[in-house]
Amino acid sequence: MTSAPLVPVAEFERQTGWELKPEGACRGSLCIPLPAPAGDQVDLRSVAGKLGMPLLHEPEAGLWSMGPAPGPVLEGAVAPDFTLPDWRGGDFRLASLRGRKVLILAWAPW
Repeated sequence: MTSAPLVPVAEFERQTGWELKPEGACRGSLCIPLPAPAGDQVDLRSVAGKLGMPLLHEPEAGLWSMGPAPGPVLEGAVAPDFTLPDWRGGDFRLASLRGRKVLILAWAPW
């Protein structure tokens, strides 16, 4: 497998709209955790995979093409309200967290 090209961080940011920060690749308030780039270069294969951006290679022409990141499928989406019992036996409504960033984690023992 041919290694993906390394491109300057500034060029990657200019072309994609993603900003590389210590916490990962960020666009607005959305950040995707990424390992820090080595120096001022970005490995396109690694970053494209993490961001869900298609990366195509034309070996005969020596060209690489990175497609756009998937659209904001969940960014800004509003989850339906639901109510669950809290640890004190009272009711907890998801809507009580409206306007805040929320991670919903579902777990099952099976």
